[in-house]
Amino acid sequence: MTFVLGIVLFALGILIAVAIHEAGHFWSARWFGMKATRYFIGFGPTIFAFKRNGVEYGLKALPFGAFVKIVGMTPQEEDIDPETGKSGADDPKAMWRFPVWKRTIVMAAGSITHFALALITLWILFSFVGVPDVAKANAVPVRVGTTSPCVSPTYQYDPTTKTQKTCDPATDPQSPAAQLGLQPGDIILAIDGHAIGGNQALRDELKNDVGKTVTVQYKRGEETLSGTAKIPEAQRVKSSVTKTADQITADDLERGGMLGITVDIRSSDLPVLRYGALDGAGQTASATATLVERTFESFKAIPQRIPNLWNAIFGAERDPDTPVSVVGASRIGGELFELGDWASLLSLFATLNLFFGIFNLFPLLPMDGGHIAIAWFERVRSWIAARMGRPDPGRVDYYKLAPLTLAMIGVLGVFVLLTVTADFVNPITLK
Repeated sequence: MTFVLGIVLFALGILIAVAIHEAGHFWSARWFGMKATRYFIGFGPTIFAFKRNGVEYGLKALPFGAFVKIVGMTPQEEDIDPETGKSGADDPKAMWRFPVWKRTIVMAAGSITHFALALITLWILFSFVGVPDVAKANAVPVRVGTTSPCVSPTYQYDPTTKTQKTCDPATDPQSPAAQLGLQPGDIILAIDGHAIGGNQALRDELKNDVGKTVTVQYKRGEETLSGTAKIPEAQRVKSSVTKTADQITADDLERGGMLGITVDIRSSDLPVLRYGALDGAGQTASATATLVERTFESFKAIPQRIPNLWNAIFGAERDPDTPVSVVGASRIGGELFELGDWASLLSLFATLNLFFGIFNLFPLLPMDGGHIAIAWFERVRSWIAARMGRPDPGRVDYYKLAPLTLAMIGVLGVFVLLTVTADFVNPITLK
């Protein structure tokens, strides 16, 4: 029940963000004196509507977004205003008649609201909710994430998976995890009577136990278990190294023992760090810069992840790095809500808003950035014509751009269909 409630609340949060996006267009257009006639949340059949100051407000049955009607977004607009009898192109308050800088602000206002939501969410997170103190990661219990059947004696990079090459059970020594029968969720308590208080303590202990048969004490649920295992020597990355797998050099490696596990550091295991209002603003700026960089990296990686997305629809394992739709994001939000992981939940909401804001500014129709690009193209073209003593070439004919716009809509439609399908039949899950 908590999971379902989390999905509903997160999806509602996304809908509110989209509604505020459209409100950004609406408010800025009205501020500059442009004529806005409609503001609705949802699509399809109208549930209710009312008019105030010449604007129709309402709620529609399908909660898949929101929309605003600003008269004269293009000079070719032919909608007839029942009050004036004028088309959108003829109305003196038509958007296309206003200076390009005002139109730019109106079209960018939607993305600006997403950026504002992201910043406010992150500031609340760092200042008051708090984030897991990752500096204390070595002081939390060593919880088993995944186990490997063997341990590779040497470090090798695998360009296919872009991670360390997996070991070969036929030739490489059996891992202590396999010898002990460790399972995900087990907590390592002690090795040969030496208490293991964190990941660094585990690394230090294993460095001294190479080639030895040791007794490992671990906890599974409420039960404390123990067993013996021989610790093989392996080439491992130093704990101080933060490079990606393809950047590892010989200087980044050391010899030591390995259990053959990944460590699952849960945010609930870490102490909460709250920065306060002032320092929280600094942390917000730093986190935003990192998220923006990662957002652009995710845009660049989308084409190469489409095949994995397609394969996941037909039963292949879902790569957690594949794109998700609003459906998938809401499902993840539901899981985080169920776990009570408020830091990750708020971070996800902020990330989605940054993604929406940046994506909408791409200079392609039908995105807002496409309208901005055309407005400035017209302005530059008119300036050049005036400099050369030629007549103003006038406004861009949007009808001629219709094939490109439809093609872009088709690409986006296929992408959304793929992600939504994958999120239903083979969703990314935190469990």
